[in-house]
Amino acid sequence: MQDLPSRGHGPIRRLDSSSRLSSSLPPELMAEASRRLGWLGALFAGFGVLGHFGGRFLLAGGSVSATFHSRDLIFVVAACMGCALYVVSRRELLSQTRLLDMGLVFYVTSALGIAASRVSPSLPHTPDVLFGLVPVECVWIVIYPLVVPTPPRRILIASMLAASTGPVSLVLTAVVSDSSIDRVDLLFFFSNYMCAAAAYLVSRVIHGVSMRLKRAREIGSYALVEKIGEGGMGEVWRAKHRLLARPAAIKLIRADALGVGGRAREAALQRFEREAQDTATLGSVHTVNVYDFGVTEEGNFYYVMELLDGISIEQYVKTFGPMEPARAVYVLRQACHSLAEAHARGLIHRDIKPANIFLCRLGPDDDFVKVLDFGLVKHAETAGTAVQLTMDGVITGTPAFLPPEIAVGQATFDARADIYSLGCVAYYMVTGELVFAKDTAIAMALAHVNETPTPPGERSELAIPPALDALILQCLAKNPVERPPSAAELANHLATTVPPDAWTAGDAHSWWQLHWGSTIVPRSIAPPANDAAEQDVQRRCWPRFERNAHAAR
Repeated sequence: MQDLPSRGHGPIRRLDSSSRLSSSLPPELMAEASRRLGWLGALFAGFGVLGHFGGRFLLAGGSVSATFHSRDLIFVVAACMGCALYVVSRRELLSQTRLLDMGLVFYVTSALGIAASRVSPSLPHTPDVLFGLVPVECVWIVIYPLVVPTPPRRILIASMLAASTGPVSLVLTAVVSDSSIDRVDLLFFFSNYMCAAAAYLVSRVIHGVSMRLKRAREIGSYALVEKIGEGGMGEVWRAKHRLLARPAAIKLIRADALGVGGRAREAALQRFEREAQDTATLGSVHTVNVYDFGVTEEGNFYYVMELLDGISIEQYVKTFGPMEPARAVYVLRQACHSLAEAHARGLIHRDIKPANIFLCRLGPDDDFVKVLDFGLVKHAETAGTAVQLTMDGVITGTPAFLPPEIAVGQATFDARADIYSLGCVAYYMVTGELVFAKDTAIAMALAHVNETPTPPGERSELAIPPALDALILQCLAKNPVERPPSAAELANHLATTVPPDAWTAGDAHSWWQLHWGSTIVPRSIAPPANDAAEQDVQRRCWPRFERNAHAAR
């Protein structure tokens, strides 16, 4: 496929450019670590100050001068840093990576404040300076990596620095007070370094789990970023290419949802490849672009398509109600443009529904239509066996938009099946109601076979032109021969049902300006960053055209 981007085994691009941390932790774990760091800082500032100075204040009879010593200044600075981290994390004043970098500084400073504020030449023989059998900072050294996930190398350096605060404080106190240091005192701080080693091991365990999660969310040359949709057959994820700056959407299609098992798996995979390749060659600007396709190690199909900013027809009707007829015609004609090319190449979509017609802003164009889910099309010459090949004898498609010939398992059907489904979509757009609203999927499918639809003009709150009303009913004819013969002719008929200037580009622009950023939120993605080295042996799935090359290594 010449129009697909070239692939190579290079490093995966990070989601954030400001620190090495983002190359080691998945984005959702970084977000959780930032949130936890804020709360840890607040707890340290609150309970730490209360526990540190409260006892002294009570024992000193309420004397502030006896409660506070000059060596407590570092502890106060650490408490102020904790408060600052809480505020920054809540208000998102810094990137997550910068915030976590500050957290390591806070980690070491807090350990130094704990050690310096209570060390004396008599340590460790003074009972009130001990926490059980170890210095108090040991507890802090271990707690931090348990609460805030951090890459092992970074926590090793930080924890060793934190462990050294006890001995350093003891040495400084001895110098200032001109006293000697007992060897037992120094040996006592050996537990600090044991806790630092424990902190490193804890960080390695958490890091290993996070990296397995990260690899589990890599699909071919793409890294999954955020789930943006879910359906009966799989999930849709926002993703980004590991080398290019291009955002994308990945649809994962579970093998069990396709009814694939045993010996049929490889045959289904080969058919899926052919369909994805054919779809990627479609040139209509109203067909979603397919960038890549393949299969995961778990046997799930996936294909990568362009990431769109906008709203599906299903979401539109649920949010805004029925669409005015002139605008509906404007949208439907663009959908016909996509289907006309597919039909000319012998491809039948078979799942035309409101959720698969996307209304978006594309460059300077508003109300730009993209037809989605062309990854499961069928060739017209094989449509007679499509049901058996895809679902082991179970009919596929959405019952509310299912053509009668497919509902009854007819041996042959052609592109006019898509015309019927598009008629159901048109009906839904102008009425806000399904053609046949039934309680079960079987009852709905049977209604498409046996029942006569009510004219949309009788069910809509809008004034539907009689010509458009009749054309929609023509698309819903039970007999395919009575429907418009092609998507191109349907587009021409649609143009005659409303005045040419009934819905203009200016109208579309005004509508999008009103709702953009409020009702409709763009699916923005983080900017590209530096590359991070990663062995391709760790990748969990391979695009099909990469598999042979990888196997030959």
